[in-house]
Amino acid sequence: MKNVILIGFMGAGKSTIGRRLAKKMQRRFVDTDLWIEKQTGQKIKDIFAEHGEEYFRDLETGLLKKLLNCEEELVIAVGGGLPVREENRKLLKKLGTVIYLRADAKTLLKRLGGDKHRPMLQGGDLRERIHMLMEAREGLYQQAAEIEYYTDNKSLMKTVEEINELFL
Repeated sequence: MKNVILIGFMGAGKSTIGRRLAKKMQRRFVDTDLWIEKQTGQKIKDIFAEHGEEYFRDLETGLLKKLLNCEEELVIAVGGGLPVREENRKLLKKLGTVIYLRADAKTLLKRLGGDKHRPMLQGGDLRERIHMLMEAREGLYQQAAEIEYYTDNKSLMKTVEEINELFL
């Protein structure tokens, strides 16, 4: 089984690209954040506020373990912080081909400006938060991924086509 797993920073395009890629590949799409929201009946920001980040990360790990038992080939977009846990990086590699969608800080700032729903970006200067989180996560994303793909200055359709070609 070769699931396609998209990882990367918030705003890199994981969910948008994932939906289109799943349609192109005729696979089911799973967005881990949306799945967790549906299962818990809470928005991610509310889970963070009520239970904390560690609890949320436990939910992510539990979902990855469930997905290991899924027999259909999927396109999976994971939350930006999911690969931070070593256990999750190992689970991702077992799940399929991990693609790190990369975008530079300038692109991310443009895409994330005004976003009030991402708990990890709240508080302080957005540019500083993005740089700090990118610095902390970059190496972890690289450890988890087999493929790095730059999304800067590429259309959605070009991105989907190029990633799809990797699996033909």
